Amino acid sequence: MRVMCDADNRVAFFIVMKEFGLIGRPLGHSASASYFAEKFAVQSIDAHYALYELESIERVETLRGKLCGFNVTIPYKKQILPYLATISEEAAKVGAVNCVKIDGKGDMHGYNTDVVGIRATLSGYDLTGRKALILGTGGAAAAVQFVLEELGMDVVSVSRTAGENRMTYSEVTDEVIASTTLIVNATPVGMYPHTDEAPELPYSALTANHILFDLIYNPAKTLFLERGEQQGAKVLSGDEMFRRQAEASWEIWNR
Repeated sequence: MRVMCDADNRVAFFIVMKEFGLIGRPLGHSASASYFAEKFAVQSIDAHYALYELESIERVETLRGKLCGFNVTIPYKKQILPYLATISEEAAKVGAVNCVKIDGKGDMHGYNTDVVGIRATLSGYDLTGRKALILGTGGAAAAVQFVLEELGMDVVSVSRTAGENRMTYSEVTDEVIASTTLIVNATPVGMYPHTDEAPELPYSALTANHILFDLIYNPAKTLFLERGEQQGAKVLSGDEMFRRQAEASWEIWNR
């Protein structure tokens, strides 16, 4: 059934309910469909949210005319950019999009609500004088770096491959850990179903002065966080970020 949305995100032409979704690959870990299903049921919203595990980003074209909006996850947060008619100023600065609104013409408009969730998760912590280590260089990592630099923090990125302004995991020594007291995992390492995995770091160098933040929310406590907790570090899961970005996306779709 073909879906069209008007400027107010209301469905027209033969449609019973508004359709939304999530694109990415893989999506077995995702709680987005269940989150929105519960939201729609509790708030009596006539809408549906589905998962679209696209084999390639080119397949996003099949969603024009079907959805009113969708979220974007690994590995398409950067790859989606060429398909967008417009991109918000903040998302352009981040260089990644995780929320797309489709208008009545079928044009796609990109936003980044990950930054909303990251800000909310870190809001209760004094990060003054801290230096951050970001694991990963994808779309989620870009959102983390944007927020941390916005807070005035010095940031070091870590990747499996060497590159400009980033180090490899083998270069993360005890000394590096000691100098970077906020460590953010923005990779899928440790995500369900691979819950027995964790980024390769010298965890023994962690202290009670460290904060470990994992963007992963499934499982609720990753091996990365468990190892940090064993060393006395404060640990933050991705649950708050997930919920805040989801609600921010919903607000955008209903503008």
